Amino acid sequence: MFDIASTELLLVMLIALVVIGPKDLPKVLRFVGNWVGKARGVMAQFRSGFDEMVRESELKEMEEKWKAQNDAIMSDHPAGSFAGAPSGPDYGDFYMADTAAELSEGAPVPESSVPESSVPERPAATKPVSKAKRSKPAKDAGIA
Repeated sequence: MFDIASTELLLVMLIALVVIGPKDLPKVLRFVGNWVGKARGVMAQFRSGFDEMVRESELKEMEEKWKAQNDAIMSDHPAGSFAGAPSGPDYGDFYMADTAAELSEGAPVPESSVPESSVPERPAATKPVSKAKRSKPAKDAGIA
């Protein structure tokens, strides 16, 4: 970051040892270390706040883009239209009805195209087998 070579750092340490003295040098280094740590913490907090603002602005842009796309799709396909509805007078109102109440108020309901005679009847329910009549599983013949 500061591009300090090892010889320059050694020279600074030697000058600090001469000027400050060996007795107070650990205190000064601890003080400088604390300030460097605080400065790094402030920079990390600033960077995380900046990154959060960038993420929020990107999210806002994406939401605006999605809203514009959604509005375009909704304008192309207005509410109540159903692309899969068969055309014709018999089915149009049936597929446009929003609720079952609208259907019962007079909208035509398509008749079934399958005659009732071809619809198979439901088989009668069978009586469950009691526990006494159930067969027990065969035991293995000494196979472990």
